[in-house]
Amino acid sequence: MPGSKFADRVLNMNISGIRKMFEAAGSDAINLGLGQPDFDTPQHIKQAAIDAINEGFTAYTAGPGIGELREELSRKFRDENFFVVDPSEIIVTSGASEALELAIASLVNPADEVMIANPGFVSYNALVNMMGGKVSNIPLSEKLTITPEAIIERISPKTKAMIINSPANPTGAVQSKKDMKAFAEIADDNNITIISDEVYEHFIYEGEHISPAQFTDNVITVNAVSKTYAMTGWRIGYVAGKNEYVEQMLKVHQYVQACANSIAQKAAFAAISGPQDSVSFMREEFLQRRNVLISGLKSMGLKCVVPKGAFYAFPEVEDCNTIASKLIANGVVVVPGTAFGENGDGHIRISYASSMPNILKALEIMKKVLI
Repeated sequence: MPGSKFADRVLNMNISGIRKMFEAAGSDAINLGLGQPDFDTPQHIKQAAIDAINEGFTAYTAGPGIGELREELSRKFRDENFFVVDPSEIIVTSGASEALELAIASLVNPADEVMIANPGFVSYNALVNMMGGKVSNIPLSEKLTITPEAIIERISPKTKAMIINSPANPTGAVQSKKDMKAFAEIADDNNITIISDEVYEHFIYEGEHISPAQFTDNVITVNAVSKTYAMTGWRIGYVAGKNEYVEQMLKVHQYVQACANSIAQKAAFAAISGPQDSVSFMREEFLQRRNVLISGLKSMGLKCVVPKGAFYAFPEVEDCNTIASKLIANGVVVVPGTAFGENGDGHIRISYASSMPNILKALEIMKKVLI
């Protein structure tokens, strides 16, 4: 007789620390824990979805996604990310979440190791563990970046992949071109795959976005329209890689999803092929908010590496769980750094994907709590 009716991989999984913070907050709290833009989806994108509904575009699509969207994504990768993938080497997914699951499921056998930044995005560890893999933690530098040296020190014969997230959640760090090229060389030399999570690529304030697929074919590139076009609820992501990767990922995709939402795919095509004014506008807004937030944190005496991208700050605090609880009790939601790994202890994550009035009000509350 089995010891439990439930699978060990689920029993051993913790509820997301981010979700715990949301559930503990009141309905009128200022939410600086949420990782989504506070902007509406641009009108031309919404209109494309409305048109798709009116035209009856409501059936299953081809499993990998509609052809026009994959062709546009192929162009985007060539023109913006400077690497070449054929439309047949792209799968449209239900958000970057599914794209990550496909990548990890296609690569990881039980006991295989996947190198992940600690602190790093909460889903990475959970997905690796669900597939029976082992997480190999990569500590961050003082600049909150991953260094090639840290990766080389921790590679083992069991290492199957490494996940690189730039700009990064929760730190806002941006990896340099030199680092990305070094990661590619490490992948080639050790026959491991880079899973490159690039969902924040358009929100960079210092430095530049570099896709490691410029330098090696040993890459699975994950992205989405969610952050770039304020389309988090539309659930459209995409994953790209050479045919040997896509062939395996499609096997998983066809059973867990069949195809991404037909209407949302039409909207995503309009987003990527249409005007990009909204992206530039959001980037400038986030930059202004970042500057106000960082200035406010420094005025309280908090140390914080200035985030070069995404829309998160990761300041240092003495006891992150206690501080997060106190702030929530006073109406400001932040996330303790431990939600992103044990090395996140001593930090809180603050999202500035909220309005300027909310950020200013939250800073006033934080001053009363922290000083």
